[in-house]
Amino acid sequence: MQNKRKEPDLTVDLAGIWLKNPITTASGTFSPRDSGQFYDLNQLGAMITKGIAPEPWEGNPSPRIAETYGGMLNAVGLQNPGVEAYIREELPYLEQFSPPVIANVVGRTVEDYCRVAEALSDTSVAMLEVNISCPNVKAGGIGFGTDPAMAALVTREVKRISKKPVLIKLSPNVTDITEIARAVESEGADGISLINTLLGMSIDARRAKILLANGTGGLSGPAIKPVALRMVYQVCRAVQIPVLGLGGIRTGEDAAEFLMAGASAVSVGTAALFNPLAPIEILQELKEFMMEMGYRTIAEMRQAFQEGQGK
Repeated sequence: MQNKRKEPDLTVDLAGIWLKNPITTASGTFSPRDSGQFYDLNQLGAMITKGIAPEPWEGNPSPRIAETYGGMLNAVGLQNPGVEAYIREELPYLEQFSPPVIANVVGRTVEDYCRVAEALSDTSVAMLEVNISCPNVKAGGIGFGTDPAMAALVTREVKRISKKPVLIKLSPNVTDITEIARAVESEGADGISLINTLLGMSIDARRAKILLANGTGGLSGPAIKPVALRMVYQVCRAVQIPVLGLGGIRTGEDAAEFLMAGASAVSVGTAALFNPLAPIEILQELKEFMMEMGYRTIAEMRQAFQEGQGK
């Protein structure tokens, strides 16, 4: 055991961008101005902002959020003000903080993704997180992230245009997550972010009615953690590029599990909806866990896990 009083080195390299610690915010639940009322955003490793489309999106009709066992369902529909408003109103606020900004990018067509990537190329944004769970409307609503060829196409076209490193955010609603991961790696993705939400639904039995107006929604929260952890573990062994892990993280030890599985950093999402201080509490708990166990660095903690598997 090492000196328990000495704080560990939490710095990590995420696709060429150095973070002071591996804790980031998940795109769907982070509002800088709101979260900043509860803690100093400078404590974060990186700030991943809500999905940005080329034009404003209204999102889905209400009700679009429902609690469920171990988490929540959401069918918000990626409501956002569009990339021009993001650059004009959101970025100037974010620039006063030290953590790098990772902009989540959404679109309904390949052209949509490319337009946002081009608009953000000369801004202070450090990296793009491209959400390919959106349907391709030109292909009859087939999800980009569930078809290896389409996932590869989006990656290739965004990489052709973007001046920023590109993370591709993968959908878990596939048979073989490693096939999609290899497809985006082959087209130049700088890293992979996973998992996005699992498809689910909820019925109000007393009203005999589907709860969400959209019918189905994305399941997030602690209930999906085992699935997320398994997919992160598999993808980290299938590709050579870094992985940003997320899905049900609510404690420092949860974060440690994802880092041991091979993730370079992690995102906190649903936990922050229930407790706005969750990202900072998880950061402190991770630090305390590493001190207790005598881990001096993230790499050392990962090495201990690998040795524990006989590797």
